Amino acid sequence: MSNLLGAAEIRELAALLDLKPTKKLGQNFVVDANTCRKIVKLADVSKSDVALEIGPGLGSLTLALLEASKAVIAIEIDQRLANQLPATVAKHGFAAENLQVINQDAMQVSNLPTLNPLPTVLVANLPYNVSVPVLLNLLEHFPSIKCGVVMVQSEVAERLVAKANNKEYGSPTVKSNWWADLTWAGPVSRSVFWPVPNVDSALVRFDRHPPLGSEELRIKTFKVIDHAFAKRRKMMRSAISELFGGSAPAEQALISAGIDPTIRGEALTVQQFSQIAQQIS
Repeated sequence: MSNLLGAAEIRELAALLDLKPTKKLGQNFVVDANTCRKIVKLADVSKSDVALEIGPGLGSLTLALLEASKAVIAIEIDQRLANQLPATVAKHGFAAENLQVINQDAMQVSNLPTLNPLPTVLVANLPYNVSVPVLLNLLEHFPSIKCGVVMVQSEVAERLVAKANNKEYGSPTVKSNWWADLTWAGPVSRSVFWPVPNVDSALVRFDRHPPLGSEELRIKTFKVIDHAFAKRRKMMRSAISELFGGSAPAEQALISAGIDPTIRGEALTVQQFSQIAQQIS
């Protein structure tokens, strides 16, 4: 079994690159090889998979992914880290051609035109401040990704896997559900990171299903979701009145969609939001 990165080597690499992990980029590096292997296993990565990794950092998870998959595509915003990763991979005995590093912001990546084959699984330690938008961006633009496991802040994980009628339930959950089912995959100890974060982390697994409708319907549905959760405590007829030109036509649209006009957004599933969106002319 190949050796993965340990805490000492991670600190050496950071010193070599004169890297001081920044809060702005959400840089907390996993220094525990067992945690990396566990994440890869939870994602069911196999030798037929091409794994997409966001923010590989110094490469702890990248090496575990190369061990289990056919190839890895790593998107890294920090140029020093992007340049160093192939050298780390080679040093650990993995073939250079099995890794492709893209020095870009994952929030901006909407296609990977040069890549063949396309990624089939997402495994990532997502930067805490942008984890939800990055996940939604990838679900929207990369239908080839069938499943994955992401590590996020515990509170974000709770929100992503929440069900309707739960205070954690909000627009991130509902929007993710347009493309995928999300499940809690376990907590992650603070001690596996360097530097040790001051928040708890958790793993979320997602499994893609067919989108619930056309792209046009998705855009309308997401508008309804945004209005519903912007005014979370309001009844739906009031929360979405702007979309329908007043609360009376909004009430009529809700009735036509088979939805109680006095219900709140936090009680509705993505399918119900889609029913309401279908009433927008």
